[in-house]
Amino acid sequence: MTESAIFAPARAPLTIGLLVLPQASILEVASALDPLRNANRHIGHEAFRWRVVTPDGAPAPLTCGLLLPSSGPVGHAVGAEMLMVIAGYRLQEVATRPLIRELLRIAPRFALVGGVDAGPWVLARAGLLDGYRATVHWEDLEDLAAAHPEVEVVPDRFVIDRNRVTIGGAAPAADFMLHLIRSRHGAPLARQVAQSFLTVARPGAEPQVTRRADPGLDPRVASAAARMEARIDTPETAAETAAAVGLSPRRMEALFRAALGTTPGAYALTLRLQAARRMLTDTRHPLAEVALRTGFSGPATLSRAFRRAFGHAPGQLRRPSPPA
Repeated sequence: MTESAIFAPARAPLTIGLLVLPQASILEVASALDPLRNANRHIGHEAFRWRVVTPDGAPAPLTCGLLLPSSGPVGHAVGAEMLMVIAGYRLQEVATRPLIRELLRIAPRFALVGGVDAGPWVLARAGLLDGYRATVHWEDLEDLAAAHPEVEVVPDRFVIDRNRVTIGGAAPAADFMLHLIRSRHGAPLARQVAQSFLTVARPGAEPQVTRRADPGLDPRVASAAARMEARIDTPETAAETAAAVGLSPRRMEALFRAALGTTPGAYALTLRLQAARRMLTDTRHPLAEVALRTGFSGPATLSRAFRRAFGHAPGQLRRPSPPA
């Protein structure tokens, strides 16, 4: 697909409006802004400008507890060439109908509209990704594809499709900004910025989750752990995993205890329970669906394992907190 003209070489400053929703991550905000600040420092002039806005103009409470100052409500982003929506948790609360209507109203006034982490969800709800290729944080890929079949959802780190860009999370946001810097001001500047942060730019088409082996682990343990991570919904027995990585069950257990301080079975169960807790916290899937998607035979089986692991029933994660 043809990229927006924003990516053409240019000396004129580029202004980016950053719409930060409550319960976004400070790391995502920093990953979007700090490469631009650093590029300005290296190039010696203001090649990039930005303005941070929030839905109502008030400071946005971030997941770390800090309040992010805002220069105004959403409409104050108009005048920038590019609008980026950064969102994280509690989308049902923060992606309100008035916000969606305002995004629909102002989106045509930007040369490029994008979203980071859960930001693509917000764009999809507004219909701004219909007919586009897009990505979202890897934990939400399946749900976004199911909820919005008119969007071609792919597992890439970031996707640029005409006048839309979608980005999977904080690290891919930095990758995208390095791509933007390189496109407008050349590879040497992008390398300088990457080196300032002791990193390298990764291409957008690279998958978000690569299952790379942890260099600190025995390769056989790393391989077994990767199999477990890839089979959350259809777990295999420890004996099957051991056979797949060329070990006896006894030897694999010894390696897991030495490297991770736990057994293969316990490690796999922890992965599945963590995935279940994430779904219960971040989605509205029924308990039966959460159980199915995390490899449990039914809600009762999941509930028993969940209570043993966390000390409370899974339903408690969805009960409203009592008033203070």
